[in-house]
Amino acid sequence: MKVLTANRLSDGIAVWYADGGWAETVGNADIAHDKAAEDRLEAIGAAAAANNEVVDVNLIDVDVVDGWAEPVRLREKIRAAGPTIRTDLGKQAAPEAIGA
Repeated sequence: MKVLTANRLSDGIAVWYADGGWAETVGNADIAHDKAAEDRLEAIGAAAAANNEVVDVNLIDVDVVDGWAEPVRLREKIRAAGPTIRTDLGKQAAPEAIGA
């Protein structure tokens, strides 16, 4: 399973494609379960990059844990959460980051 991620061009924030737009949390990202869905997400990402909305567009591997998309690789977990030394800062400090 894969989701589309990028960095928003206006402020550099890591974002994930969800429900027709770019969300700041990964939990509800649109999940590609097959190659056709991956191709659709890649096309969406290419168009958003061409429109200068996002940069560094990538498909990343995710697992579904308790109904929420969760990145597999450590790098992507850090991008999704924020600083690793201060859990009171970044996205992990917000209640919705926990899957609320």
